[in-house]
Parts: sequence; structure tokens; C-alpha cells
Amino acid sequence: MANVTDLQTKYSKLAQEYSKLRAQNQVLKKAVVDEQANSATLKEQLKQRDQSLRRQEQEMDSLSFRNQQLAKRVELLQEELTASETKGKKGKSKGDSPSQHGLQTQSVFDEDLQKKIEENERLHIQFYEADEQHRKREAELKARLGELEKNAEQHQTAVDGLAKKYVETIERLQGDKARLEVKAQSLEMEAKECRVRSEECQQQLRRCQTELRTQMKQSSSVIQEKVPFNDTKFSDYNSLNVPAHNRRHQLKARDVASQALSFIQDLVAALLNFHSYTEQRIHIYPLDSSIEPISPLNQKFSQYLHENAVYVRPLEDSFVQLYQSITEDTVTALETVVKLRDFASNFSSYTHFLQKILPYQLKSLEEECEAPLCTAALTAKNQELQSDVKKVTSVFEKLQNYINLLALPCVRQDAMPQTSVAAVFTQLAACLHSLHDSVKEMSKHYNQKASMEQELPTVTQKLCTTTECLLGSLCSLTSSTGKIATFFSNNLDFFTSSGYSPRGSTVTLNPLQAESMLANKKRAAAFIHALKRPRAPSVPYSEALSNRRVLTSSTESREGLTQQVQQSLEKIARLEQEKEHWLLEAQLGKVRLEKENQRIAELEAQLAAAALGGSPDSQRAAAAGAPPPNHEEAEAEQSPAGQQTPTTALCTSLVGMLCTTPSVDHVGDEESREQLIKSHYMCRVGELTTQLQISDSKAVHFHSECRALAKRLTIAEKARETLSEDVRLANQKITHLQDELATTKRSYEDQLSMMSDHLCSMNETLSKQREEIDTLKLGSKVNTKKNKSR
Repeated sequence: MANVTDLQTKYSKLAQEYSKLRAQNQVLKKAVVDEQANSATLKEQLKQRDQSLRRQEQEMDSLSFRNQQLAKRVELLQEELTASETKGKKGKSKGDSPSQHGLQTQSVFDEDLQKKIEENERLHIQFYEADEQHRKREAELKARLGELEKNAEQHQTAVDGLAKKYVETIERLQGDKARLEVKAQSLEMEAKECRVRSEECQQQLRRCQTELRTQMKQSSSVIQEKVPFNDTKFSDYNSLNVPAHNRRHQLKARDVASQALSFIQDLVAALLNFHSYTEQRIHIYPLDSSIEPISPLNQKFSQYLHENAVYVRPLEDSFVQLYQSITEDTVTALETVVKLRDFASNFSSYTHFLQKILPYQLKSLEEECEAPLCTAALTAKNQELQSDVKKVTSVFEKLQNYINLLALPCVRQDAMPQTSVAAVFTQLAACLHSLHDSVKEMSKHYNQKASMEQELPTVTQKLCTTTECLLGSLCSLTSSTGKIATFFSNNLDFFTSSGYSPRGSTVTLNPLQAESMLANKKRAAAFIHALKRPRAPSVPYSEALSNRRVLTSSTESREGLTQQVQQSLEKIARLEQEKEHWLLEAQLGKVRLEKENQRIAELEAQLAAAALGGSPDSQRAAAAGAPPPNHEEAEAEQSPAGQQTPTTALCTSLVGMLCTTPSVDHVGDEESREQLIKSHYMCRVGELTTQLQISDSKAVHFHSECRALAKRLTIAEKARETLSEDVRLANQKITHLQDELATTKRSYEDQLSMMSDHLCSMNETLSKQREEIDTLKLGSKVNTKKNKSR
């Protein structure tokens, strides 16, 4: 809105400047028209002057021609005269008649010549006067022309300045237009955003209203169903309710108590200083105790003043205890603040102290008046001080009464009605203000008395210093009482307000209710503390998205891995079965091998016996004495047995060939062939199992990748739909903005065309004025050249 107001102010300023320039342009137009009229009249005057000059030149030419003729005629007449004179000399003798005739003709010629001379002189005078007039007129016209040229130059400069101003204003307006367009666009965007936000807020408000209505209906139905009666309607029942703990009230009370404590400390310090310096002054004036003993009255007064700390210090101590008793976990009210009673008792004792020293103070002032050097003015001031002391003591008595009234509810609850509390606080504030005024008056009178005492001749330096200290204590006492009065007046609303009371009731707080309130507060605090649990650390949105992608991929990979594990478990079960089968086969092969080894050993023994050629008994003995082949040797000879047995069979005798050769060859071939077949198939089975595992893992991997790609495809399609919707909305906004831009362009183009037309008309008028001025300048130059040539 501020930008719109700025734009409106700018447009109004521009419109005002444009109207001013337009008015100036009208004035300049009128001036140019007037100058054109003046130039036209001057042209006509120049034409008339040229015509008169031409006539005068023609007259001058005719006059000069006439003068030449007359000169020639005079010369002819002179020649004739000379000729006649010569003839007259020759013919003197002829007679008088011809001489008379010649005299007559000569007189005629002389008269004619005299006339021509006079006429010539008159013409010369007229010519001179005409020439002088012509020169004066020419000078006037030149001056007039110079002034007109200056005016034309001034008008031209004004027109140039206006043209520059128009150009500058046009450029500035164009710049303002561009800025305003940008601002208008930004404001439109902000307005749209504000509309959207307002709509959202309205929707939220409607939702909140509906929720509140439903909650209100539910709560009202619950109240109607569950609550049998409203105990706050009846004061008797409501007085039994326990009020809620007001923590804000407690904090405010502690803050107020801390401020009051600082003010009470200042007041106590000022009172101590005032009583102490008053005691010192008694020992100095009117009689100096170091020189002569003071009166018994002043001695008693000094003794009482010396005990002032016993009555003043407990005020500060009791108020400190009162401030310490006000905490956040306590209930602060007149019924529960027990320490206020101690402060009231201490204040009462101090008031009794003031009442006790009041007569001694009055008598001391009377003794000062009875001194021999006491003047009438000092006596009047002492009397004023007596009245001030009485006022201060009476005000302290009033304060004592009001403070005792405020301390009564903590002793007995029904001692003071709740309606009277506000009146007591108000009267207490008024008493504090009256105390400040009375202390201020006493300080002013003491100042006047001190200035009068300094003028006395018997005043010592000790008295002056003591008086200055006494005046300083009075000033501090005045400032502290003023601060206390203003503080109490500012917080009067807090003092008069009831911080603790049941809802809808003005019943005073009971100490038992305060105890139950504090117990409930502790239980509630313990319950809330038990409910409080540390919040789990939050995760940023981007990290959560990445974790979600990882989880989805891990779930997919976990499914694939579970499938692989199941397949591998099935393979392991098959392999275990095959292992058991092959273990059994291996055990059978071992048994067969042991049998074959025993038989081979027997055959070798027989062959050895046959080779030795022994008897059958010896052969039996050798066979019996030969150790049986152990299991290790049988296992060591298991593999080469199948290969060496044929050779041994070939190397034996005929008996061995007949007995053992066929069976051993047959067994060796079968075992070697079976072993080769087993090894080949086992290798093949291992290769096939590895290939099967690789293909299964690849298939599972491809399956998981396909599922992930399918999910990505669905996410991408959703994103594409959202982006297409955003693009559609953006295109709509762009078309709307283009339409608005076109309308604004059209309006500004119309304004610019109007301004350009106006500027063109101004330029045309200016060009016409320039042409007219140039023609006038050329005409004046031609006239000046003609005048110079003449």
C-alpha cells in the first residue's frame, strides 16, 4: 500500500508540474503573439519610414538639381552682369536712360538671387532637420531592434529550456513508467499471494470455527450430562473452591516489593542522617557544647536523638524479611503476608519515637528564638519549622494507622472487609503525597533559615558544615518520599486488585486455601515434570527423502536377497543330500579297498612263497609270520594298486597267472573308469551349479532393478503431471500478464502520442517564430546597410 501511495503522490506531482509548464507555455504563446504583432507594426513603421526617406531623397535630389540650375543661372546672371558692366563703362557717355535700365535689371537680379539664396538656405535647414530626425529615428529603431532581438533570444532560451524540460520530463516519465510497471507487476504478484493467503486463512478460520463449534457442542453436552450443578453461581459454594495459583501476580508482587525495598532503604538512610545531623546541630547551636554546657532540654533531646537507629533500622530489616517472604512459590495477599505485621509494629514504634521527640524539638526551636542574636526573620522561620515538624509527625501517625489496618487481615481474616481495602490503599497514597509535601516545605524553610544564619557574625565553620549536611539529608529525604509517593500511586491498581479469589467471586483468600493451592501447584508441577520427555531428534526433509530412497532400494534388495537365500538354502539341502550319498559311497569304497588290499597281501605272500620254492608248510608259516598290512599302507597304496597290480601279475609265475591275473585287471579297470566318470560328472555338476547360481543372482538383480525402475517411472509420471499442471498455470499467468502489459502499453502509447503531438505543435510554433525573427533580422540588416550606403 505504501508503494501505491508513493506512486499516487509522484503522479500528482508530475501532473502539477505538467499543469505549471502548460500555463507557462500559454503565457509564452501570448508573449510570442504580442511580439509578432509588435514586429508587424515595426515592419509597417519601417516601410513608412523607408517611403518617407525615399520621398525626402527624391526631394533632396530635386532640390540639389534645382540648386544646380540656380547656380548655373546665377553664374549666367553674373556673366551677364559683368558683360553689362563692361558695356556700361563703354557707354557712359551715351546717356542716363540705359544706365537706369541696367540698374533696374541688376536690382531685379539681386532680389531674385537673394530669394534663391534664402530658399536654398531654408532647404538646407530642412534637409539638416530631416537628416537629424532620420538619424534619431534610425537610432531608436536600432535600439528597439536590439531589444527585440534580446527578447527573442530570451524567448528562444526559454523555449529551449522548456523543450529540454519536456524531454527530461518525458524521459523521467518513461523511467517512472517502467519502474511503475515493474512495481505494479510485483504488487500484483503480492496481491495474488495475499489473496491466496487470505483464502487459506479464511479456510483455516472456517475449519477452526467448525472445530470450535463441535468442541463447544461436545463440551456443552458433556457439561449438561456430567456436571450436576454450577457451584460458581452460588457464593457460598464458590467460597469453598480453591483459586488457581497466579504466577504473574507473584512475579509482579516480587518486582514491586524489590522496588519498594530500594525506596525504603533510601528513606531509612535519609532519616538516620537527618536525626544524626540534628543531634550535632543541637551541640553546636545556640550554645557550643565544647565551650559551655547546653541546656538540660537539649541534652535530653540529644539523648533521644542518639537512639534513632534503634527505631529506624528495624524498618529496613522488617521490610527485607517481607521481601524475602514473597517468592514465586508463595501466595501474596493481605491475609497471607505475615511479615507485614512486623513492619507495621516497627513503623508504630518509630512513630511513637517521633511523638516522643516532638515536644523537645519544639522547645529547642523556642530556645533558638530566645537567643540574643536571633532576629525576627529567624524567629518567623523557627515558627514555620515548628508547624512543619508537627505536620510531618501527624502524617506519620496517619501512615501508622493505615499500615496497621493493612496488617490486620493477616492476624484476623474478618478484621477488614474486602470493599475497604481499595479505600485504605487510596488514603495511604494520599498520605504519602502529603508527607512529601510537608517534608518539601520543611526543607525549603530550613534552606531559608540556613541562609539567614550565615549572615550572623557569630556563625562558625562547624555550624555551616553541619547545616549543609542537615540540608543534604533533608534533600535526600524529600527525594525519597517523592519517589515512594509516585511509586505507590503508579502501582495503586495492582495493590487494589484481588490477585487470588475463586472464579466469579470477590471472597477474600483463606490461609487454608492458600496452603491447598500451593499443594496443588506442587502436584501439578510434578505431574508436568513427569510428562515431560526429551523429544526425538528431528531429521531434515532432504535427508529423510534420501533415507526413504535408500530404504525402498534396500527393501527391494532385501526381497531379492531373501529369494537368493531361499534358493541357496535349497541348493545347500540338495548338496547335503549329495554329500551324504557320496560319504556312503566313500565308506563302501574304503571297505572294498581294505578287502582288496588284504587279498593283494595274501597274493603277494603266496607269490613270495612260490618264488622261494618252499613247502606248503613254510608258505603257511611265511603267510602266518608276515605281518598283515595296516590301514595306512592300504590307503597309501590305494591309487597305485590299480596300476601296479597288472605288472605284478605279469611278473608272477604261472600259479599267480592262473589264480589272480584276470580278477585284478578287471577290478582295476572298473575302479579307474568309475573314478574318471565320477570326477568328470562332479566337475560338470560344480560348473553347472556355479552357472545356475550366477544366473539366479543375475535374474534376482534384474528383477529388483525392474521393480525399482517401475517405481521410478511412476514417480516420474506423477512429477510430470505436477509439472505439466504448473506449466499450465504459469502459461495462464503469462497470458494474463501479457494482456495487462498490452493494456498498459496501449495506455502509455496513447499518452506518449498525445505528448508527442503537443511537442510537435510547440516545435512548429517555435520554428515559425524563428523564421519570423530571422526575416526581421534580415530586414533590419538590409535597412542598416542602405542607411550606411546613403
